[in-house]
Amino acid sequence: MGSLNRDNRAPGIPRYDIIVVGGGFGGCYALWKFRKLGFSVHVFEAGSELGGVWHWNSYPGARVDSEMPYYQFTIPEVWRDWSWSQRFPDHAEIKAYFRHVDKILDLSKDVSYQSIVNGADFDSDSGLWTITTSSGEIATCKWFVPASGSSHKAYSPNFPGLNSYEGQVIHSSSWPKATVDFKHKRVAIIGAGATGVQLVQKVSKVAGNLSVYIRNPNIALPMGQRDISPLEQRSQKGIYRGLFQLARDTNAGLACDAQSVAGADVSPQERERFWEELWSRGGFSFQAGNYTDVLSNEETSKQVYQFWVSKVRQRVRDPAKQEIVAPRVQPYPFATKRSSLEQDYYECLDRGNVDIIGLKRTPIREFSRDGIITDDGKERKHDIVIMATGYDNMTGSLTSMGLRGKDGVDMKKRWEDGVWSYLGIFARGCPNMFMIYGPQAPTAFTNAPIFIEDQVEIVAGLLSKLKEEEIHTIEPRRAAELQWKTLCQDISDSLLFRLNDSSWYLGANIPGKKREQLNYLGGMIGYRAACKDGLKDWSKFEVSRREGGTWPLARSSAPRARI
Repeated sequence: MGSLNRDNRAPGIPRYDIIVVGGGFGGCYALWKFRKLGFSVHVFEAGSELGGVWHWNSYPGARVDSEMPYYQFTIPEVWRDWSWSQRFPDHAEIKAYFRHVDKILDLSKDVSYQSIVNGADFDSDSGLWTITTSSGEIATCKWFVPASGSSHKAYSPNFPGLNSYEGQVIHSSSWPKATVDFKHKRVAIIGAGATGVQLVQKVSKVAGNLSVYIRNPNIALPMGQRDISPLEQRSQKGIYRGLFQLARDTNAGLACDAQSVAGADVSPQERERFWEELWSRGGFSFQAGNYTDVLSNEETSKQVYQFWVSKVRQRVRDPAKQEIVAPRVQPYPFATKRSSLEQDYYECLDRGNVDIIGLKRTPIREFSRDGIITDDGKERKHDIVIMATGYDNMTGSLTSMGLRGKDGVDMKKRWEDGVWSYLGIFARGCPNMFMIYGPQAPTAFTNAPIFIEDQVEIVAGLLSKLKEEEIHTIEPRRAAELQWKTLCQDISDSLLFRLNDSSWYLGANIPGKKREQLNYLGGMIGYRAACKDGLKDWSKFEVSRREGGTWPLARSSAPRARI
């Protein structure tokens, strides 16, 4: 750390006002917005194209579960000449969308691709960050913006005997470029999150046999997928600005009428009628537009679940399968684990060539040479095992990039006993760093593009203020972090999240990770108000001003130096 930082102003090392890590929605919007403000900006992206998680997500059935037109940038020059083919686009169409974004906004000129950041160190004397990559690049900047996403660091359980298995193992986040042939094969899918749901809908129709290993059932909701005609989109674009503003004025970033009444205050007949209406709309209407007490009243939550069970059990006829994927007894409060959107998931599970293994009763003991052995001693033979086991969500990308800040303490160590941030943007020990779409923000409970734009706008306003007031360094006070951490947890504890400790919302999917609420649950409206209040002055921060007057902003076009 020390020698590198002492030389961070050496000739040949490019310097930027801002370095952004990540080329997904957060990195793209930050690059575009910060450039418009006149800052020199550079992005380091691990992939070979823009798109973030959508660059990597190529498994069969991969598609977004936020509907168009809300899952896109609200920049007119981008959406004006772009049309989607479906209400919920698939990964190939989103990849094409990011190529369109790149072309329209001319982003790639300021992006280094296939550049994996493995070091980020701050030097207090110079007030500069030094960013290094695994390929030997070095660059410095005044302000550092990690926009590395909430679902980047893949997680694969270390099952006993896995190395002895002779079949093919694929993690969904690293899908092979060569076609994977499932025809007549014995396939296993481990995991029942969004990825598992989408894979089942594809693989079950091709494989000779599919075994689905499920620990917790997914309270999946009807997607309501449909094709969108070009004419419909052209006519809708006349009200895009109003739709985008409506989405921004909601807590989840999805245009939906918020309810003002609790489920406990209406009759059973009225609840049933209303739920049928929400159900028929598809998408996240059933969650985002539901009664005000769904996440706070146990009885309302149970009634929502019973409505859901009645719908699903009509589609899964096998009684044994019903008990695993739609048990009579509610396994966890509705929406305290992430619901997925499905098209024919339950019909696929009900197929004769599909077996379901409930891991609560019969957990995986070990892998054998030919397949998987569960605790009941049964061996199931598989030609292909797909790990749909998710990510080290919210924190994994930040704790795995060598982010050390000013004191040489790696973020993995800094956050080993839980996340400390202020507003989900700032972290003590990391001056002049501003996180985008990270932990302790409304991240996982929002439609990503709408919230990301909002958060980047907040950071952009802050940067302009720092420049105007000639602030040398800024980092949050520990008391501010404690206040924010306490608020995030208190909101969670006041809701039914307190009754579910098995969600990745709380880091429960990663062994050894501290279980705590990783999101701010006050919604986008509450978050925006909290940021406005917290940034009205510098009372929550330690700030320093450069001695001797102003510091120059960078205007470097020098080639990137290598270590």
